[in-house]
Amino acid sequence: MAFIRKIKTASGATAVQIAHKEYGRIVRIDHIGSAHTGEELKTLLGIAKERLHGPQLSLLPETIPPLKIRLKQPVSRLLLQVLTEQYDHLGFNELKDDVFTWLCLARIVEPTSKLDSLRVLRELGVSKLRKNQLYRCLGRVIAQDYRSTIGKKCFGHARAGGISLMLYDVTSLYFETQEEDDYRKPGLSKERRLEPQIIIGLLADQTGFPLGIHSFEGNTAETATILPVMESFKKQHRLKDITVVADAAMLSRKNLEALTSAGYTYVVGSRLNKIPYDIAEYRKTKELSDNQILTTQLEGGQRIIYQYREKRAAVDRHNIEKQIIKAEKILSGKITAKRAKFLSVKTKEMRLNKALIEKAKALAGIKGYVTNLAVPDEQAINYYHQLWHVEHSFRMSKSDLKARPIFLRKRDSIEAHLTIVFASLAIERTIESHTGISIKRFVNILRPIRSGIVSINGINYPAEAEIPAEVKQLLRRLPAGH
Repeated sequence: MAFIRKIKTASGATAVQIAHKEYGRIVRIDHIGSAHTGEELKTLLGIAKERLHGPQLSLLPETIPPLKIRLKQPVSRLLLQVLTEQYDHLGFNELKDDVFTWLCLARIVEPTSKLDSLRVLRELGVSKLRKNQLYRCLGRVIAQDYRSTIGKKCFGHARAGGISLMLYDVTSLYFETQEEDDYRKPGLSKERRLEPQIIIGLLADQTGFPLGIHSFEGNTAETATILPVMESFKKQHRLKDITVVADAAMLSRKNLEALTSAGYTYVVGSRLNKIPYDIAEYRKTKELSDNQILTTQLEGGQRIIYQYREKRAAVDRHNIEKQIIKAEKILSGKITAKRAKFLSVKTKEMRLNKALIEKAKALAGIKGYVTNLAVPDEQAINYYHQLWHVEHSFRMSKSDLKARPIFLRKRDSIEAHLTIVFASLAIERTIESHTGISIKRFVNILRPIRSGIVSINGINYPAEAEIPAEVKQLLRRLPAGH
């Protein structure tokens, strides 16, 4: 026979059990659960009676209703907690603005419009936020200069790990409108767009961790952005010696003279528009070998470092052949394009530009670097190659964070949006550097782990998420600890 019994536990709870007895001895006990309140005890007794009687008919009518279990309000609370801890770890909580915090975290989880961020935040367990609070927050970001505070915190975080270089790059963000103003203007677009745009300059340390973000009018030349950004950063953090690494887009004689006059050391990519004299002279007697370096000294302590790499040459030659094939197809009428890299067009006549092809082949595999830094050539080249970190950060800000503020029109709102992107990018880079996985994958792992409310026969119980062992191991890598 079987019967239901209640047992007091050492913690003071009431355990509900089904005891099975044979020949006067209990041979098996099924533990139903432990109740801490009268309502919980009532529910557990109902479960025990349901299990005890099963489908068989009772001699007496049962008054216990069937068990009804409902899941209510499932949210990704773990993901919100982890991202908040990283936000706090970087010191951004000094702003004491919960709305700003939530906007930053929502951008990491799912980049979307400010209004749609309310939906993302509800999925994370933030349900009290309203639309007007979002837009008031954007005003506070500008009025209280949140970007300055975030910049100081990012600098302190990077300095603790050692800053040896400043990486700088620029990009353009376009707006889906034909109406330009004093800020959003048509200009040279990397995406070859004709719409009004703005220019964004991102400053990062040698690991790609963001240190500053600046915006400029859409028709600003890229070369005109680097000095204002560096001077602002130098003044804000009271620095003296700074080495900046930048792409060839920053290279101009006027630019480098200004950097030198301001006391900066630099490594900047060099555009090779013609075959360098020293390389042409060397090739008169010898062929370049893999990883070979030739240096040309310039005035004012500058030098150009040329490096030949066989792997780069193979890629360059492959691309040259593709461009030649395209040009030949245009000439033969197989495709209708009117432009190609090695195609010369004079009035109505088109022909292959053989001189340009020969020059491209001669430059295959050669990369130039301009520097005034007193370090070995190989070290200067290695410094330049760190630029992929800031390029990765730009890709993150334009894809993972969708930095393009297409729904904002006023400059203050756009600047506030970029400040949110700046803070979010710092959190992303921190998580990626410690976990070794992309932020997209990190979010995809944690987002499905949900907690919420379970209703059993109308009584609500909090249900915490069950965290898999491999996720716990992943979270232990983060600096805040879990």
